[in-house]
Formats: sequence, C-alpha cells, structure tokens
Amino acid sequence: MEEAGLYDISETFIYHFAEWIKLGVELCGVLVIAWGVLASLWLYASRIFTRAEQDFVALRLTLARYLIVALEFQLAADIISTAIAPDWDQIGKLASIATIRTVLNYFLQREIDQEVEAVRSGDRETFESRMDEAKDTPTDT
Repeated sequence: MEEAGLYDISETFIYHFAEWIKLGVELCGVLVIAWGVLASLWLYASRIFTRAEQDFVALRLTLARYLIVALEFQLAADIISTAIAPDWDQIGKLASIATIRTVLNYFLQREIDQEVEAVRSGDRETFESRMDEAKDTPTDT
C-alpha cells in the first residue's frame, strides 16, 4: 500500500514538474517572438525615418529568423507534452500541432535561404522581383 502511494505521489510530481517546464519553454518562445517583433519594428522605423533605400528584405529576414527560433521552442514544448500526455487523443492533437509548426519552420527557413542566396549571388533581377512581390502583398497597404 505504501509503495503504491509513493508511486502516485511521484507520478503526480513528475507530471506537474513537466507541465511547469513546458510552460517555461512556451514562455521562452513567446518572448523570442516579442523580441523579434521589436527588433523588426526598430529596423522598420530606421528605414522609414532615413533616406536609405526602402529595402525590406533585411526586415523580413530578421523577423523570420526570430520566428524560426520561437517555433523551435514551441516544438520543444510540444515534445515535453507528448512525454506526459495522458491519452491518444491528446497525443494526436500534439502531433498535429508539431507537424504544423515543423512545416512552418521549414518554409520560413527555405524563404530565408532563397533571400540570402539572391543577395549573395548578386542576382539583382531576382532580388528586385522579390521586393516587388513583397510590396504587392495586401499587408503592406
């Protein structure tokens, strides 16, 4: 009897400890996103209030890098959740979320790589067409 009680107490402690760790990791992800938004806004403001060429690729790359790191934190929190998930329904939901975050991370990284390659290669035409595409997005209006 005493052993069963100790096991239940240990299991409850580990579960709550993992939940706190998960919460801390999720908080880190949120803080990284907030810091990335602030850094991007600072960069945006510096571009607006100077007579520098309006090159927003650096701004997009800066924000994308922070988002990638934040997605990694969120994915880590999901992995912690799967370690303590009580049933298959919870595991399925977490797997779906982890898949979505991984796909987002992949496409963000791919976009960063394409932008960096266009800048490094000196392919001005490709670079300018991407800039025009970015200007034509509805979020810039």
